[in-house]
Formats: sequence, structure tokens, C-alpha cells
Amino acid sequence: MTATAHQANDAPRQVSTRNPVTARRTSSGGRSRRGRLAVQGFLALVAVLWIFPVGYAVLASFRDYSYTAQHGYLSFGGFTLQNYKDAWAQANFSQTMVNSAIVTIPAVALTLFLSCCVAFVVARFSFKFNLALLGLFTAANLLPPQALLIPVYRMFRSIEVPFWFSESGTLLNSYWGLIAVNVAFQTGFCAFVLSNYMKALPRELYESAVVDGAGVLRQFFQLTLPLCRPALAALATLEVTWIYNEFFWATVLLQSGDKYPVTSSLNNLRGEFFTDNNLVAAGSVVIALPTLIVFFVLQKQFVAGLTLGATKG
Repeated sequence: MTATAHQANDAPRQVSTRNPVTARRTSSGGRSRRGRLAVQGFLALVAVLWIFPVGYAVLASFRDYSYTAQHGYLSFGGFTLQNYKDAWAQANFSQTMVNSAIVTIPAVALTLFLSCCVAFVVARFSFKFNLALLGLFTAANLLPPQALLIPVYRMFRSIEVPFWFSESGTLLNSYWGLIAVNVAFQTGFCAFVLSNYMKALPRELYESAVVDGAGVLRQFFQLTLPLCRPALAALATLEVTWIYNEFFWATVLLQSGDKYPVTSSLNNLRGEFFTDNNLVAAGSVVIALPTLIVFFVLQKQFVAGLTLGATKG
């Protein structure tokens, strides 16, 4: 009977001696795990909702219009490659893609070079109007293009250039005019990003370069530009996408159909009485391919440019 009494007295003592810290860690670990699962589930749902329209457009581009008209777009079948052949012929992609390349490649190159020059001056030299200069370049991104339509159009119409430079004798209906307006609107953003990146570069590198006798141009071309390669790759990917997909200024400044960029080709795929959505989807996929190729080629540098400054050491 004495042993039984001792066991009865020990039972609550064992419960009371349980480690409360371990219990809290177990409960907090369970909550953190449930929180991670909830976040992962939410991100997976957002990813599916984001990818679904693109995937559905790609799927529709491989389907015949007569099959989807009979069975509906929620059916499965009627696959064909004829949509891509018809889209390429009707939209004249062979010409419009060349037009887009003529505008995009020089515009991106000039934008990155000029923004590097501005960012280098702002980041490495201290003077009275340092921030004002950067603000002047970024001011072009604060106004919507529609607000500047009439002034830019009149300015380009009044500027006379040689006929070998432009067939119209002005900057209207000229590739150079479209390149200039894209460079003007994109330089500010790139200069802002690059100036912040250049300010993070160690000053000891430039002090050592000065001791070795390197001038300003040598510091810019042989020291700064190689170090800015990840940021330039990230900006190049973004700028190619933005300038390649630009449609507003091309419609305003170009007056002949043989100079229109590839983004205007989708209008040629619209019928007079009805629109073949599968044909338009095929044309959209063709238009998106160049930007996807640029992204995958520069993917490593693009990701590195986006994560610059995320960690220290």
C-alpha cells in the first residue's frame, strides 16, 4: 500500500517536470511548418494563375479554328502547324521583324552606353548639380507618352535632315527618329539603376587605378564597365523587351507600312468579319520568341543582376 501511494505521488511530479522550452519549440516548429506550406501553396496557385493564360495561348496556337468552332475551346484535339504558316505569311513577319531589329538593337546599345556615361559621372564625381543631373534624366519617365505626343510630333516634323538620312527630309517616318525617342525615354531609368550600382563599387579600386596612372576614360572602360556586366545584362534584357514591344511611338512617328515594327503585324491577322483567335495566338507566340531567346541567353547574368546587393560579404 505504501508503494502504491508513492506511485500516486510521483505521477503528477513527472508531469510537472516536463520541459516547457521543448514544448514551445515543438509548437512553434509546427506553426512554422504550416506557415511554409501555406506560403508555398499560395505561390504555387499564383504561378498557375500567371502561367495559365500563356500556356492556353500556346495550346490554342496549335489548334485548328474549325475544330475549336465545332467542339469549343475547352475541348482537346485538332492540332496543326498551319496556323504558324498562315500567320507568318499574312503578318509579313520576315519584314516586320527586320524593322524591329533595326530599331531595337541600336536603341538598346545607345541607351546602355549613354546611361553608363551618366551613371559614372553621377556616382564617381561630386559637384553641385549631381543629383539634379540624375533627376533631369529620370524626369522623362515621370510623364506618360500620351502627354508628349503633340510636342514630339511637331518637333520631329520641323527638324530637317538630309534625304540620305531620312526619305521624308524630317525625323518623321524614319528609323532614327524612333530610335531617338526610345533612347530618350529609357536612358533615365537605366542611369538611375546603374548609378546606384556604381556607388556600391569600392572606392579603393579607383584609388588604386589613380595611383597606377589610369585616367578617367581608362577607369570607365577598363574598370567600371567590366564590373557592371551583370547589371548591364539585366538592363539589356528589360530594354530589349520594352523597346521591342513598343507600339505607341511607332504608330505616331512612322507613316509607311513597310517600316512598321513586328508589334503592328497582329493587326494583319484580324479578319474583316471575324477574327481567328488561334491564328492570332500563333502570331503572338512568334512575336514573343525573340524576347524569350534573349532572356534565356542572358538568364544567368539577369538573375545575378537582380540579386546584386541582396547579400553582404
